[in-house]
Amino acid sequence: MSAVSIVIPVYNAELNLKNLYEQLMPAMEAVTPQFEVIMVEDRGTDDSWNIISELTGLDTRVRGIRLSRNYGQHNALLCGIRAARYDTIVTMDDDLQNPVSEIRILLDKLEEGYDVVYGTPQVGQQGLLRNIASRMTKLALKSAMGVDTARNVSAFRAFRSMLREGFSEYRSPYVSIDVLLTWSTSSFTAVKVRHEPRHEGKSNYTLGKLVSHAFNLMTGFSTLPLQLASLIGFVFTFFGAGLLLWVVGRYLISGASVPGFTFLASMIAIFSGVQLFTLGIFGEYLARIHFRTMDRPPYVVSFDYSLSHEIQSVAENAKPEEYHGIS
Repeated sequence: MSAVSIVIPVYNAELNLKNLYEQLMPAMEAVTPQFEVIMVEDRGTDDSWNIISELTGLDTRVRGIRLSRNYGQHNALLCGIRAARYDTIVTMDDDLQNPVSEIRILLDKLEEGYDVVYGTPQVGQQGLLRNIASRMTKLALKSAMGVDTARNVSAFRAFRSMLREGFSEYRSPYVSIDVLLTWSTSSFTAVKVRHEPRHEGKSNYTLGKLVSHAFNLMTGFSTLPLQLASLIGFVFTFFGAGLLLWVVGRYLISGASVPGFTFLASMIAIFSGVQLFTLGIFGEYLARIHFRTMDRPPYVVSFDYSLSHEIQSVAENAKPEEYHGIS
């Protein structure tokens, strides 16, 4: 098993951190001899940072990072992912709802050749409103990610650290780790894992935050709102044109008078539809400018065989005293 970096965003989790550490360390020792745990404290209001500092003093495998202010879960994740030192990265929440024993399941699935593996809860532990908001977020994610796996997305994920190259220059304050991962790969899968009820504290992801996250996904990483505007404009135009043809046809065929309201409604529908449709066209061009400002890479190289062969050729032809400079 390759070396693993565990990245955990922490926010107001003082009641869970020590328990998390006590469960996580022996579980990871059974998986791989080389691992690290990166806890990114997102400027909560409790004693989480002091506990993280204490853990880093007790165990060198624990690393603590504190952000300058509260940025949000995905921003904290991005910070931890960029700080990770090992080939495989696992992200998880700080609430122990994803049992640490399930990490092995993600890593075993990753070994089958996938680049990203999500741990999808067998049975969710949220309430009705939270489940509805989560479904909204996943619909937005499906639009932004462009992959069917979006419906199985969760905060419990494992992926190869080389995928970071795809978003190494990303600077926007609006972050979605799941969307950024699609910039480097389309090899996604998901496995079912246990999802335990929260033992201490309460969730920091409120209904309002989930809705806000879904909105940011749609406007920040997707052209879906612009496409909807174009579609609505087309429907209005089609409806108005059909209504106008019916009014004019009735007048020409039967000689009946043209109802003023119907004629006016058809004209308003046509002009409104044309305006919305035209706005959608303009929006498509603006969307292309928007995506260019995100510095999305045109490609990410996973492995270059020609380069490896060149290095091997140089190594074979080099004298022993020259070889030490080739790595």
